[in-house]
Amino acid sequence: MSGIQPVTFLLLNWRSIYLLGVLCLYLPAAHSQDQTRADSLLLVYNKGGYSPAKELELLRGLATSHPDADESLRFSRLLIEKAEAKDSIHYVLAGYLQQGNALRLKGDLAEALESYFQTATLASEAGLARDLGLAQITIGDVYSIMGDHERSVGYYRKGIDVLREAGDSVNLATAILNLGDEYFNYGSLDSAQLHFEESERLFDALDYRIGVAYNLGNIGLVHAQRGDAGQAEENLTQAVQLLTTLGDYYPICVYYTYMSDIYLDKGDFGTARNYARRSLTLARDRGLKEQIRDANLKLYELHEQSGNPIEALRYYQDYITYRDSLVNIASVEKMANLRADYEISQKQIEVDLLREQRRYQRLIAISTSIALVLIGLLTFGLYRRNRFINRTQRIIEEERDRSDHLLLNILPEETAQELKESGKVQAKKFESVTVLFADFMDFTAHAKKLSPEKLVETVDFYFSEFDRIMEKYDLEKIKTLGDAYMAAGGLPFPSQDHPHRMVQAALEMADFVAHSQKEEPAGGIRFDIRIGIHTGPLVAGVVGIRKFAYDIWGDTVNIASRMESASKRGEINISEKTYHLIKGHFDCTYRGEINVKNQGEMKMYFVLGPKDSPEKVPPEGNDDASNLAFLE
Repeated sequence: MSGIQPVTFLLLNWRSIYLLGVLCLYLPAAHSQDQTRADSLLLVYNKGGYSPAKELELLRGLATSHPDADESLRFSRLLIEKAEAKDSIHYVLAGYLQQGNALRLKGDLAEALESYFQTATLASEAGLARDLGLAQITIGDVYSIMGDHERSVGYYRKGIDVLREAGDSVNLATAILNLGDEYFNYGSLDSAQLHFEESERLFDALDYRIGVAYNLGNIGLVHAQRGDAGQAEENLTQAVQLLTTLGDYYPICVYYTYMSDIYLDKGDFGTARNYARRSLTLARDRGLKEQIRDANLKLYELHEQSGNPIEALRYYQDYITYRDSLVNIASVEKMANLRADYEISQKQIEVDLLREQRRYQRLIAISTSIALVLIGLLTFGLYRRNRFINRTQRIIEEERDRSDHLLLNILPEETAQELKESGKVQAKKFESVTVLFADFMDFTAHAKKLSPEKLVETVDFYFSEFDRIMEKYDLEKIKTLGDAYMAAGGLPFPSQDHPHRMVQAALEMADFVAHSQKEEPAGGIRFDIRIGIHTGPLVAGVVGIRKFAYDIWGDTVNIASRMESASKRGEINISEKTYHLIKGHFDCTYRGEINVKNQGEMKMYFVLGPKDSPEKVPPEGNDDASNLAFLE
């Protein structure tokens, strides 16, 4: 393949340099890396003796221009505090927006998203359409960093529509530039180029140098993706030179890493390593965690291809450290909670707007005797208000649908509905539930031979199929613990045939693992599995108040786990209680009494397979009493 290889992770990092951190919400002629401006403003601020209005202006300038993310965050929070005390909505919006920008540069994406949602909420309540559009663009940036392409593009388009209507050329050009990056990131080069060209025309008309610099870099990336390495290097070099004069270092780190790829494609490992090291050094000096992560990954790849495994391992360990500090499961769950909070706040906006609508309608009824010109003015005001209400309602409906879909991926449907209606979930006792544990044999020994990425890919290969099997038999996956897989049948809706469905699912799981051994093994490793099943009473519910997790407790869970640990390679080991419930449908072999920790001697059986002529299945029904009768 000619030209350089695509580097998707670089484009994801590029998303976080959105120009609202550079093109200030109220100072479009400044940029965030202007150290000289920050020093000048700080000198004035420390002298004191200024009016309250001047203090807010100084704090806003310091928050947007200070190159140190921690200092920018400090001044942003001070601006919010002072502006709220003076009830200045414009300065409050500026504070929350820049607070989000500073948090994003520090790598705290969940907190940054919370600040941007707060900006959007305040802008909606105040009827400031332009500020709402800017907030929607920044929210799109964060989703782009997290790899959520659909939501990112959706928020970008909403924000761009509002900014076009508001006539804000600088921020409109910036938003179009970032949307072009998002299309580029997902391989839509034609769409990306169209947006870059539109952004370039706007920046040229404004004579805005930093916007021109970003477009130079972006067009260079397009040339690189299309295999024109020479033109790509020329564009990227020009962009780096211009950004250096402007003091904007974040995108320079991205371009250095991309230029490393260009020279790697040419076979010039020395120059490629030099550019990657320059990116890492600059990122460390500026405290840019995302670019520290990406530069470490690039140096790891270069040393690995150069046959230097010791250096490669050192850089890979640093990459893992920064990767896990930026994007982890806790952040994703927290972002899900933020989305739910945002939906609630938007719902309150809807209620307030409807209340205002009713108040206006009463005024119209009372003022029928007033002059026609006044009635005309009131009617025109209602028309504009209704347009805003309808637009807000559409936003709320879209966010509600997305929030519901996310919640159903975490909790069972009945539990999710209870959580939405009451804000909490009551723990429930179930008299009969069948619990399955599955575990891979010799997993630890195999794991030492695999890279972290290959290990996750291998486990995902098996667990994804297990999830499909559980869905097929209407069983509930509870959780995974390392290489262990846990599922249950008979909840959240009680049923009678859950032992049969669970055993049938276990047979399919074992068949899938056995078939995978005969075919091309997943990830190059062949795994064996052992499975344990037990039926009995337990308690189920949701733990946590923000990071929800549906879980089960009781001796039934412990015994099912012991059944798994007492099983053998490729076998399904069931307890005596489960055996009596399924023996009419499955052939089993008696293993004898085996000692179980904290339970004593227990009878165990291996499941051989379905019987040719199963006995009659007990009658269907969800009545708990009939379930107990069947178990007896």
